[in-house]
Amino acid sequence: MNINFSPRFKRAYKKLPPRIQDDFDKQMKVFMRNPNHPSLKTHKLKGRLQECFVFRLQNGYRVLFDFIASDSVDLLDAGSHDIYKKR
Repeated sequence: MNINFSPRFKRAYKKLPPRIQDDFDKQMKVFMRNPNHPSLKTHKLKGRLQECFVFRLQNGYRVLFDFIASDSVDLLDAGSHDIYKKR
């Protein structure tokens, strides 16, 4: 799978607590094998973010992304539920 990291995602990742960064790194390995793995709780959003998807990290953190193609993803943002409000 081809993963593209947006500038916003890169900035958000740097602000995540170290334990959440570690969880992201672990979850990305799962995501790359199967973006719909049950442990990720991947789901499509509604409303103004209806084109986006999200998968969960620990402690309420989320990763916002978009499928560009069947084998390509843009990671858009990471953080708490507040990432939905920023967009």
